[in-house]
Amino acid sequence: MRRSGGAQLTIERRGVAALAVALAMLAAGCAGGDGKGEATGAKSSASSASERAAAAQKQLRTNSLVPLEGEAATPELPVTVESSDGRKVTVEDASRILPLNGGIAEIVFTLGLGDKVVGRDITATFEEAEDLPQVTKAHDVSAESVLSLEPTVVLADTDTGPSEAVDQIRDAGVPVVVLDPADELSDVSTRTTRVAEALGVPAAGKVLNERFATELEAARAAVPEGSRPKVAFLYMRGSAAVYLIGGKGSGADSLIDAAGAQDAGVAAGLDKPFTPITSEALVEAQPEVILMMSKGLESVGGVDGLVDIPGIRETPAGMDRRVVDLEDGVLLSFGPRTPLVIDILVDRLHRG
Repeated sequence: MRRSGGAQLTIERRGVAALAVALAMLAAGCAGGDGKGEATGAKSSASSASERAAAAQKQLRTNSLVPLEGEAATPELPVTVESSDGRKVTVEDASRILPLNGGIAEIVFTLGLGDKVVGRDITATFEEAEDLPQVTKAHDVSAESVLSLEPTVVLADTDTGPSEAVDQIRDAGVPVVVLDPADELSDVSTRTTRVAEALGVPAAGKVLNERFATELEAARAAVPEGSRPKVAFLYMRGSAAVYLIGGKGSGADSLIDAAGAQDAGVAAGLDKPFTPITSEALVEAQPEVILMMSKGLESVGGVDGLVDIPGIRETPAGMDRRVVDLEDGVLLSFGPRTPLVIDILVDRLHRG
């Protein structure tokens, strides 16, 4: 739901902050009573996992971000940074920032620089970005739309294209910093550091990385001891007849592992990020739980339609109808909200 007016935005931010406090209190409880944060070896309970998942789901339903506490950092510029396309880029002004990737935009807003963002990519679906002009058509960048917003710095990734559009933006004199994609959990801190450095707020990047690590550790501490279900990530678009199972490097394998489960595709020897689904592959994988994006599950007719796909019903997950789905723009976003995803997965993947 869209909201307007400064008062309403203030109320919403206070609600977000309250949820952040609740999650922090749950993190402390999971970490044990000695105050030393020894969360990794802590025993967990079903109630702690479900409480964290409920708080995470509540936060995700707001479709809002939780910015760093305190006053937003002031960019200290100019800075010269390495771009992933092999260039050195000097950023002199961060007053009009244009992130061409939803995950990058999440980092910029969470760093407290959202008021300087002038446009958005189609993948920036969180509420704070909703009213910004979109500068992409499908997933292609419109150079004309970008330049019309007069950005002082553009943040892209190696998948941003077409390359002619990126070159046109750069040729117009706009600094374009290209970043490597974030495909797994370990990429989040690297990307956060690089975004913060490019915008002249490296200290804020360090604080955000510390918060991310603390939240992730607390989420993983809630994994039930002795539980390691086999989980298959299925990417499906029924209308386009796309039926894929995730393997090594899918991105979902990183999330599944962080949630204390085993990626069924990886365990079955699938060494590519995605492989077309066959009955044989499913029989080999034998997942106990199926993980999907919500729109993908909807595209095949929900759980009823999913289990009618050849091979699904014969798996333990299909027989038990154990299917977990999460919103498309969040599940594989690999950004500041990813610990919330792990909170939910820890609870839902380990349910009997």
